Amino acid sequence: MTTDTFPKAVSKQVKIGETTVTIQGIAKGSGMVAPDMATMLAFITTDARIGHDALQTLVSSTVETSFNSITVDSDTSTSDMVLAFATGAAANDKVRDVNDPSFADFRRAFADTMQELAIMIVKDGEGLSKLIQIDVSGGVDSHSARRIGLAVANSPLVKTAISGEDANWGRIVMAVGKSGEPANRDTLSVGIGGHWIARNGMLLADYEEAPIQKHLHERHVTIQIDLGLGNGAARIWGCDLTHGYVDINGSYRS
Repeated sequence: MTTDTFPKAVSKQVKIGETTVTIQGIAKGSGMVAPDMATMLAFITTDARIGHDALQTLVSSTVETSFNSITVDSDTSTSDMVLAFATGAAANDKVRDVNDPSFADFRRAFADTMQELAIMIVKDGEGLSKLIQIDVSGGVDSHSARRIGLAVANSPLVKTAISGEDANWGRIVMAVGKSGEPANRDTLSVGIGGHWIARNGMLLADYEEAPIQKHLHERHVTIQIDLGLGNGAARIWGCDLTHGYVDINGSYRS
């Protein structure tokens, strides 16, 4: 488990047609975690009878909204892996098309399993005190929205502000700008904890910091960003940056 502090596992049972099947997943990771190449391992297994192409399509689509939407520290390593196995031991009619109506409940449960495991990794982020959820809307497309969300989640200034429970929304605006993705000051809106701070580039006239300050004391902090440019949207999960992270990695080999 290296620096993981708890084992990460999820198990669900659903039906394909009249047959009950099981989905189980385990994952490992808490540091050097960022999309694509991280120190992260995840294995999803099921006894359902699913064709190779259908299972690959399912994994490829659900990984984007789970393991490819998390970051702990933006650093990467060599062992990023998500594998799915279908043993075919169950007696359901073999699924060859992910859009098969009888497969709908399985698709949802599989996606939930992937997302729950991914969030467990972030919740175990090295030294964290807070889980951060970043919801981006109004991007030119979903890819752009995702890159903006990751820029905010990976910003040391945003992460330390959240750790210090500082409602410094200017740091969020900074991170949006440094992403390199399309953004317009005059259409940008920013909120924390469901409370909007700025709308269309302007601080709200009735803005009060007290409810946001209260939210920042919680363990699960949410950030809302509306770019006002299009229909692109993304949800990213990250964590704060604390002295604990420095302690773990500053003494990792000693």
